[in-house]
Amino acid sequence: MKHSYDFLVIGSGIAGLTFALKVAGFGSVAVITKKKVMDSNTSLAQGGIASVFDELDSFDLHIKDTLASGDGLCNPDVVETVVKNGPDRINELIELGVKFNVRKKTHSHDTSNQLDLGREGGHSQNRIVHAQDMTGKEIERVLVSHLQHHDNITLFENHIAIDLITLSTSMKRGLITTAHEDYCCGAYVLDKTTGRVISISANITLIATGGVGKVYLYTSNPDVATGDGIAMAYRAGATLANLEFVQFHPTCLYHPDAKNFLISEAVRGEGGILIDERGNPFMQKYDPQ
Repeated sequence: MKHSYDFLVIGSGIAGLTFALKVAGFGSVAVITKKKVMDSNTSLAQGGIASVFDELDSFDLHIKDTLASGDGLCNPDVVETVVKNGPDRINELIELGVKFNVRKKTHSHDTSNQLDLGREGGHSQNRIVHAQDMTGKEIERVLVSHLQHHDNITLFENHIAIDLITLSTSMKRGLITTAHEDYCCGAYVLDKTTGRVISISANITLIATGGVGKVYLYTSNPDVATGDGIAMAYRAGATLANLEFVQFHPTCLYHPDAKNFLISEAVRGEGGILIDERGNPFMQKYDPQ
């Protein structure tokens, strides 16, 4: 079997699969995932994606809300780029076949299909594009379907990336070595079915393995969120940043004999109030919004 590709994608969430589909027109692509392709944080995302579509909304409002929620920690340039490119990315997903909820038609002659926009915490306007309460699962379903039917993409399920393959080149001036430059040319991968370690070489390697949420006992993250890609990048000498930012969904359904079950942010966005065991609201003293 061929183990040399133009692109290697480690991870099968929305980031990795979107990248794989975009670059597949420029060369061969290998996508590896340590469980089934649908096993990702993306598949568990419920509420939706924030994007400006309503006539009462604007990029400026969305940027303002985001910077306020970030409490001074956001990079304004990055926020502006993400917000202003959001609608185009949503439309791309729609063109691929993602079935987001649309508003019910108010008149029989109404032929428009306007998106049904919800609201979540921190947003001053309705801007949450969603597919029922299983937005991530719907997006993942569509991306996986396109991936499986693309001739230039090979999917490796139940394959765990162990380490990046790196080579070092020396920059010489005459007989004197002036600098060393390391570069990545693929990854060592464990085939869980056979127990063999294989080498997959690639001109470009994308790490899209998600975060480290599963290192915590109580989390809404799935079992696959163990920070493999971050660790591999660190061992390879890559520069890491912002590792202190770990996302927690603040509401889960707890049962002592079962895994925590995510309760969507949309519940609070629609007016849900958090109360303690005595029935008293308690978020007012921490964050009124």
